[in-house]
Amino acid sequence: MPKSRMRKKEKPFVSEAVAHAASLPEESPKWLAPLMVAGFIVGLLWIVVFYISSTKYPIPHIGAWNMVVGFGFVAFGFSLATRWR
Repeated sequence: MPKSRMRKKEKPFVSEAVAHAASLPEESPKWLAPLMVAGFIVGLLWIVVFYISSTKYPIPHIGAWNMVVGFGFVAFGFSLATRWR
């Protein structure tokens, strides 16, 4: 049985603007990684101080909301971690 001929397919036209738009991602800013790590560490220390001080510190009058503040710092660190390349 003879082999069928292969058809040459035309490549679709891609403009130069679109072809160059998908360049490599940019590098992260220099301040991003230190600020991200600082958010993690401050949040962790905030929660540890809250537990060690028997819920009296870092801010005495807000009580268990100190946990929310500590996790807020950690969440801030995670939000910056999503932008890190």
